[in-house]
Amino acid sequence: MGRLMAAFSRWVLRLSGWQVVGDAPQAQRYVLIAAPHTTNWDFPLMMLFGTALGIRPAWLGKHTLFKPPFGWLARRVGGIPVDRRAPGQLVEQLAARFEQQPRLVLVMPPEGSRGRREHWKSGFYHVARGAGVPIAMGWLDYSRKQGGVGPLFTPSGDLRADMDRLRAFYADKQGLYPEQQGPVRLAGEDGAAPSRE
Repeated sequence: MGRLMAAFSRWVLRLSGWQVVGDAPQAQRYVLIAAPHTTNWDFPLMMLFGTALGIRPAWLGKHTLFKPPFGWLARRVGGIPVDRRAPGQLVEQLAARFEQQPRLVLVMPPEGSRGRREHWKSGFYHVARGAGVPIAMGWLDYSRKQGGVGPLFTPSGDLRADMDRLRAFYADKQGLYPEQQGPVRLAGEDGAAPSRE
């Protein structure tokens, strides 16, 4: 079933003019950044690219998506419900989920919104650090109609150096609406500890 779904996803992408670049990381557990994020099309495209590469990513969704009658479907395709009214311990809960599951790829779009933001949300960084898992750089480039997953790296705790690595990787990746792409930057890079959003 996995190979069939991968072949089908590659066929759909090819039919749409998209090219899959590279291979899936060999690690069993990691946080997968999904960037840039400027349109609602990014999510289905990233899911297609993940399936094409043999990755079955888990994703976070508003808890109301998981209510009957279609909640079972959201869970079936990797959804993890999040109640945004009570976000307090989300980083800790996600880090614990990594400890409990031998295979987990958690996709997190750090921009958090399709609109331009001046800072990325830092949740992906804190979850990876808390769980002791690497970060993989998932990407879409609408200018070349290519996408894939870049190299893994383990966050060092040196926030500026880690973000410089991400900036270098995403420098030539363009969303569908480039004017809505904000800088690859966390609020905490200026010396303060990054907020756990």
